[in-house]
Amino acid sequence: MYFDSLSNFLQMGQHGLYVWSAYGVTALVLLVCLWYPIKRRKVLTQEYVKRMERETSRKKSKRL
Repeated sequence: MYFDSLSNFLQMGQHGLYVWSAYGVTALVLLVCLWYPIKRRKVLTQEYVKRMERETSRKKSKRL
């Protein structure tokens, strides 16, 4: 499709609101799909480290 100006391109022949909102929602979903696993991994790693520290301190206290 050929557009004469940037304004016509953004309006997409009266369908601009639908088109750009669809792009926006898609971009948002992709960002969440990238961000959430990174955040979750960080939380799980912190929980794992705390658990390992508890277990090692428990083992040390049993030896004494």
